[in-house]
Amino acid sequence: MNSRAQQSGVMLLEVLVGILIFSIGIIAMLGMQATAMRATVDAKYRTEASFLANEIIGEMWIDRPNLVNYQTPATCPAGKPCAWITRVQTLLPNSTGANAPTITVSGSQVTITVRWRRPGETSDSNHTASATINGS
Repeated sequence: MNSRAQQSGVMLLEVLVGILIFSIGIIAMLGMQATAMRATVDAKYRTEASFLANEIIGEMWIDRPNLVNYQTPATCPAGKPCAWITRVQTLLPNSTGANAPTITVSGSQVTITVRWRRPGETSDSNHTASATINGS
């Protein structure tokens, strides 16, 4: 009878420890899921930025004699990149104002910088692409 009195409540303690371990595991899985979602969204924005930069470079290759018209800031409608800038601002969050995309043309050297800021973030992300467009 003495040993039975000493073990009273041990099963309840084991159950509580089991629930604690299970809860910690679930919280860790939720944290990993949140990190995975954030990485997926970041990858999406980086892919969009890369595609958009390559898209405007492709347009510039086709319109080589008018490279200087792609320089930003463009005065629309004379500047060529106005529609492209609107697309960037539509597809990437917070890519306006100081984060607006820029195109720098120096002779045949072209540099495109696409910037954005994820909602709720304080730091900016950017993608820069450079190309040398020769010929006429």
